[in-house]
Amino acid sequence: MPDSTNVLLVTVDDDHDPYEAGIEAIQQLKAGEAIDQPATIRFANESQLTDVFNERTYTLLRAIRDETPGSIRETARLVGRDKKNVHEELTTLEALGVIRFEADGRAKRPVFPYDELVVTPLARGSSDGTPAAP
Repeated sequence: MPDSTNVLLVTVDDDHDPYEAGIEAIQQLKAGEAIDQPATIRFANESQLTDVFNERTYTLLRAIRDETPGSIRETARLVGRDKKNVHEELTTLEALGVIRFEADGRAKRPVFPYDELVVTPLARGSSDGTPAAP
């Protein structure tokens, strides 16, 4: 796996306590230790993960990574979808930290700032009855 600072990990982890993880990270920083963990997005169950990360999402991310569109409108054109729907989906991805927008004149250019996206849809000890996406 490449340098973990440039990897986005998406996982299902219903046992994760973000408060405890934050306290641990602060203690590591105070002790002068480096925190070598990838950026992580955690979902409570597989159903939530597949609501966000689905075929449309992957198509958008590939277009952003491979074609580097200059705007949301251009992104929508590249994937053959309505601009409004693409804007809504990209706004959700931005809120989660998956992409960011950079101002390019009057346009907002979507950027996928990671080298790698790793999705691990299987939760430890979680079973909501929803099959995980491949």
